[in-house]
Amino acid sequence: MPSKVEQLVADLDEKLFLEGARTERARQQARLAYRQQAIRPAACAGRSYEADGPKLKKQVDGFFSSGEGPDFKPSENRGKVIKGLVTPTYEPKQAGPVYAWAYKELQECEQPDVYVIIGTAHAGLEHLFAVTDKDFETPLGVVKADRTIVDHVKGSVPEYFEEDIAHQSEHAIEFQLPFLQTTVGKPFTLVPVLSSFSAMSLNDPTVRASVDRFLTALRDAMSVSTQRVGIIAAGELAHLGMRYGDSAPPTDFSFHRSMQRDLEMLKHVEELQPEAFAQYIQKEQDQRRISGFSPIYSLLRLIQAEKGQVLRYDRGITDQYNSTVTYAGMAFF
Repeated sequence: MPSKVEQLVADLDEKLFLEGARTERARQQARLAYRQQAIRPAACAGRSYEADGPKLKKQVDGFFSSGEGPDFKPSENRGKVIKGLVTPTYEPKQAGPVYAWAYKELQECEQPDVYVIIGTAHAGLEHLFAVTDKDFETPLGVVKADRTIVDHVKGSVPEYFEEDIAHQSEHAIEFQLPFLQTTVGKPFTLVPVLSSFSAMSLNDPTVRASVDRFLTALRDAMSVSTQRVGIIAAGELAHLGMRYGDSAPPTDFSFHRSMQRDLEMLKHVEELQPEAFAQYIQKEQDQRRISGFSPIYSLLRLIQAEKGQVLRYDRGITDQYNSTVTYAGMAFF
């Protein structure tokens, strides 16, 4: 008869709480099942946003009309050709109005037909980028992957599809889709890309070469498309407080100092200067943990625009110790 300890270990192993052969088999089976799916199902519906289609549409509309949102007044950029956005990846329930500021510009402008969404891979990536060829589903319907661009990228740099499993639970791209489905007034397709590298890591020639290789392949694929292509960088800015490794909670003074630095940093983004953006963070030694660096940097390397514009800036409080995440909505023309 097994001892209590042996029984406990066996129970934990059976429930996949322990690393080992059983857990690894289950992990591989889950990966295989996911890869066999043609559609990436919504992972956050009912938790981060409404799971019912009509309720979700009402929720998104509410972000626009809220006191912190852009309302439905005409944009000063109305009718322009919009080239891209920077948007948060923070919980829409809290950051929804900032998403709305960015997507209001898209709603009012000449809209792309294809959206390359480059989102932060919060769990990290071995290959720095991960592309998937899956369609994405939300309570508002299915968004099709753009086969022309995705297949061209796969034919050129197939290694960047090896971690497509990262898309299964990552929310960065998923959070954008209800806003696109609500604001884009025509059929559109998606190129889903996750990224994970820091400004500091670009000093490593191997990292720099990998980033250059992927972005060159993606740029070439975009040029092959006969459709108008827009780019969305989905990522956050500073992470402050004990939750993120600081020794003390942020004070009002330290937050406002960080806000000033964020806005200084975003000047380089507005001016479409990817290397100056990276160098600003490098000079700080990335002490404020700019998690959205890789998607924003990638957008700046890819986009063919004349200017960017910060539309809205805000923060979210993540715990009782005042740990803080900052984020912005931007548009590019």
